[in-house]
Amino acid sequence: MHLNKLKKLTGDASFRSFYRGKKNIFVHCKKNKKSNLLEYDAVNKILNKKHILAPKLISQNYKNNYIEIEDFGDLTVFKKFQKKSINKKIYYKKILDLLIKIKNIKAKYQKTFLNTYYKVPNYSLKKLIDESNLFLDWYLPKYVKRKKNRILKVKFNKIFKKLLSNIYYKNKVFVHRDFHISNIMITKKGLGLIDSQDAVYGNIAYDLASLIDDVRFKTDTKIKNFIFNEFIKKNKHLDLKKFKNDFEILSVLRNLKIIGIFTRLSVRDKKNKYLKLIPHAWELIDYRTLKNPIFKDLNYLLSKNFDRKNLKTYEN
Repeated sequence: MHLNKLKKLTGDASFRSFYRGKKNIFVHCKKNKKSNLLEYDAVNKILNKKHILAPKLISQNYKNNYIEIEDFGDLTVFKKFQKKSINKKIYYKKILDLLIKIKNIKAKYQKTFLNTYYKVPNYSLKKLIDESNLFLDWYLPKYVKRKKNRILKVKFNKIFKKLLSNIYYKNKVFVHRDFHISNIMITKKGLGLIDSQDAVYGNIAYDLASLIDDVRFKTDTKIKNFIFNEFIKKNKHLDLKKFKNDFEILSVLRNLKIIGIFTRLSVRDKKNKYLKLIPHAWELIDYRTLKNPIFKDLNYLLSKNFDRKNLKTYEN
């Protein structure tokens, strides 16, 4: 298969390239191909077993760095929402039904197309800290001199660890980890889920935080509260105060991580299109932190070192 003869599709933030064939999609990846091809398909298989629409494997040529998967088309929920007349609440209810199905997954192992076994990892404390540190490793150096940088890293790290020590719900549910409307497809069979290779077992609030505080799509307070309250209605076993605590901590740390990732994509990979999303990420962080006393120390450090009204992004 000569992929260069096929139509190349708009890529995502990963190292993958996507090409449309006559019936299916070809996914090509040389760097980190284990996670982007082999593990991606393994997670899709787990989802499919629970009757969740995820792209099925048609064929694989792992040796030559590509797989062929089912084509879900081009219509994401994100694209659908660009039309002002769309009733977003109807779609969000369907998305929450999908999220509940994901949360009910119990499978830990899946056989891959290479006859190995993939184990869905846990969202460990170390992993969460490492991800939060992406903000410190990539974004912080743009504004803070090296000597002060080292001191601030220590201070931020203490705050991250303290916040995560206040999490109530442990790593017990299946987490997609990038659950937002750009990764949810509208197909003839229903809502389909893509970009699932980073799935873990983690906190029940994480995917909801990804959905509600989405850096790619702005929603008002009314919609945010609607989605949150609908989720609570569907999960009456949750302690509202504890769940909201986890939700806000994970949302804030996730968006700090995202600022770091978008900066890295620009600096390392020359993918500058994500920089324009950084201002909204800051807005989401402010929205969650400024009214909650648990973020007092974090707010102090952020306010002291970043002018969040003017210093939103940077020029290369």
